[in-house]
Amino acid sequence: MVELRQYTLRPGRRDELIELFDREFVETQEATGMAVLGQFRDLDDPDRFVWLRGFPDMAARHRSLTDFYGGPVWAEHGPRANTTMADSDDVLLLRPASAQDGLAVAPAERPRAGAPAPDRLVSATVWSFPPGRPEGVALIQDGLLPVLRATGPAPLAVLTTEAAPNTFSRLPVRTGENVAVVLTAYPDEAARRLHVAEVAAHPLARDAVLPGIEREQTGAPQVLRLAPTARSLIR
Repeated sequence: MVELRQYTLRPGRRDELIELFDREFVETQEATGMAVLGQFRDLDDPDRFVWLRGFPDMAARHRSLTDFYGGPVWAEHGPRANTTMADSDDVLLLRPASAQDGLAVAPAERPRAGAPAPDRLVSATVWSFPPGRPEGVALIQDGLLPVLRATGPAPLAVLTTEAAPNTFSRLPVRTGENVAVVLTAYPDEAARRLHVAEVAAHPLARDAVLPGIEREQTGAPQVLRLAPTARSLIR
């Protein structure tokens, strides 16, 4: 399972948090059994930091979070990290939409601290649907994904809401959600825009899939344009 975490930071302090995070909170979190999957600057909000971390299951999540947030690294560096944050409660608890839709990353390939950030763009699109209604997520999986794969780079992952209760109440997550999240990597913004245009012009998407998603969704999708930090595995 995966947490998609969006932090609103105090003005001007994003680079401070990223430097601290990439230096102190990557290997130390992974030592407890979780995976730090991706860290990003939001290109549309200079005070937002977005990151994802993964766990084998809910029981492992509870153990890892208990160990990390009760451990010496967070005790030493957590207070400084917290001073950079205005809000850290925008968190979606997710799972791969299918066995083939999870994130495939290799921690052994993570760049060292101080490496240059990659010149890449990651798009995370979050569709929200009414709770208890599977039709919208099915349209993403069965209708939109084939079009995305036919018209541009295949998504890195497709994630949907994990319905299990949050067993680590110290860190809130958004409840009552029914979302689908598609992560895709591009060389630049021009490539992303081209892909979006080709999807919109595809006959199946134009005539059936996109109108169906629009009817089912509770509001316009959130589109996050993200720049990976130097140590992000997702890039």
